[in-house]
Amino acid sequence: MTRIAIDAAAAIRLAREAIAVPAVHKLVAPNVLMSQALKLVYETYRRNEIDGAQARTILDGITTMNIRLLGDRVSRGRAWRLADEHDWDDTAAAEYISVAQLQADVLVALDPEVVKHATGLVELASFDVLTER
Repeated sequence: MTRIAIDAAAAIRLAREAIAVPAVHKLVAPNVLMSQALKLVYETYRRNEIDGAQARTILDGITTMNIRLLGDRVSRGRAWRLADEHDWDDTAAAEYISVAQLQADVLVALDPEVVKHATGLVELASFDVLTER
């Protein structure tokens, strides 16, 4: 079994493309994934790139995805320390990195900010790893 941390952009792509992650993988993410996914899908809707039905389908797909969402004191504390030590403007990327460090084998991130901050701190994997058996 591979434990894979994913960011909101990866979750959106999984839902948008209706990709079923094989059972050999377990997905993990920080609680912030849900809020970020909502924001990103809403922005796409507001730019008229998708309609309301498509937006709801994507959000429903994420909600029903088997992702273990984490927001415990240890992962939040590590996220705070990462952001502080690296002088980042906020903790969003740090939350993904923290969960990846504590709970996952790799991080699949499609958000360039998350990738930039995670490089050198966790093992990054391509999106394709999510469909490998």
